[in-house]
Amino acid sequence: MAPLQGPKAGMEEPEQEPGAGSSPRRFTWEEIGLRTGRGHPQQERWLVIDRKVYDISQFYRRHPGGARVISGYAGQDATDPFEAFHIDKGLVRKYMSSLQIGELALDQPSFEPTKNKLLVEDFRELHTTVERMGLLNPNHLFFFLLLLHILMLDVAGWFVLRYFGTSLVPFLISTVLLTISQSQAGFLQHDLGHLSVFSSTKWNHLVHEFVMSHLKGLSAQWWTLHHSQHHAKPNCFHKDPDIAMHPFLFALGKILSVELGMKKKKFMPYNHQHKYFFVTMPLLVVPVFQLYSLYFIFQRKLWRELAWTLTYFIRFFLFFEPLLGVTGVLGFLLLLNVLESILFTWISQLNHIPMHIDYDNNMDWFSTQLQATCNVDQSLFNDWLTGHLNFQIEHHLFPRMPRHNYWKVTPLVKSLCAKHGIEYQSKPLLTGFGDILRSLKDSGELWLDAYLHESAAAAPMEELPGIDCHEDVVHSSGGQAGSGR
Repeated sequence: MAPLQGPKAGMEEPEQEPGAGSSPRRFTWEEIGLRTGRGHPQQERWLVIDRKVYDISQFYRRHPGGARVISGYAGQDATDPFEAFHIDKGLVRKYMSSLQIGELALDQPSFEPTKNKLLVEDFRELHTTVERMGLLNPNHLFFFLLLLHILMLDVAGWFVLRYFGTSLVPFLISTVLLTISQSQAGFLQHDLGHLSVFSSTKWNHLVHEFVMSHLKGLSAQWWTLHHSQHHAKPNCFHKDPDIAMHPFLFALGKILSVELGMKKKKFMPYNHQHKYFFVTMPLLVVPVFQLYSLYFIFQRKLWRELAWTLTYFIRFFLFFEPLLGVTGVLGFLLLLNVLESILFTWISQLNHIPMHIDYDNNMDWFSTQLQATCNVDQSLFNDWLTGHLNFQIEHHLFPRMPRHNYWKVTPLVKSLCAKHGIEYQSKPLLTGFGDILRSLKDSGELWLDAYLHESAAAAPMEELPGIDCHEDVVHSSGGQAGSGR
């Protein structure tokens, strides 16, 4: 369900739908809900798209968008993520026909009966409105100017050192320019990875490789496979790799932190995690990305990406080694990675860490995204600094939407939230940064209380509205862990 690497990648040739000319097999949601890939019947994985039932038990490992992103919806309705992730849905449906085993029984609703029928229907109507308004169509000039300003920052960073020397002031100016260039290139590759720059999947992937691998020295395929899992099930433990630092580095969310404490598990002094956050994630994320990306490229034998990635390092050494020397250029590269890591971590985490974190409760698409994301108040500076990810809610609801259209859909999203009594969170930038630390402090204290006083710790879990915490923990215990960011 994540963006395809090519329209036919991993797919068999299209066949006639099963039962063509005869009545299709009919299934109930109870039957489908058992086919999650774990428990009984063992290893079967089914999902539903537009009332059609697909058996992905063998296919999911060959899914072009990654095995985990599609298997995360096994036993569930996947209509909305399917619509969200794919450009040419008609073509993809043709190649999925060989996987179809039947349809929902006529007396079954189009999605799980536990979901809010009116909300699901209203969101699907909103999605149709978005398409009709042309809000999924990219403005190519906008993205060309973004790329141009990234290249200009990159050249300016070298120019300052080349013509003004390597003394402190020119070095600091060059460092700032190159850090910003890397950060902005990260946001542009994010647009390309979401297929929101071109109308063609092929062109999005080709230019994505150039920006991600040549301008940043990272694997585009690794990022796409990783990031699509996050979008499919944000803040869902075992399904969102962006929260895989729980529990080995941080205790995240009220429910998971209390559960960890009640199990008497302690991998870190979580009650101090709001302090050691400063010297862990912000400093290490991008350098770790760089190392893991190279491992991924060799593991998957992505030789074209390897060639692009090598051009990044060769270009960097050719331009900066004559100015800084071998040792200096290696230190400079590490410094830029660390500085970008600090900027990236604070910007990327303020939208999610302070929000609801739990196991997958199989909620509807709209509710899943709204409970896991929040916005940062709009301004020209915030738009630019965050790569328009201050519109995180809109981005998660419509991941293929070009970022220049987020503001246009905001009133419609707010209206739908108001209609259904769902909170639409938006906050100042500095408040968002502070909320990261406040949420880490709160979850650390909940963990400590549960760790020291088990009987008193059960209360915070039971008091969380609308969630049967203990039942969900048991039901979800077999989930598949994602790889951390």
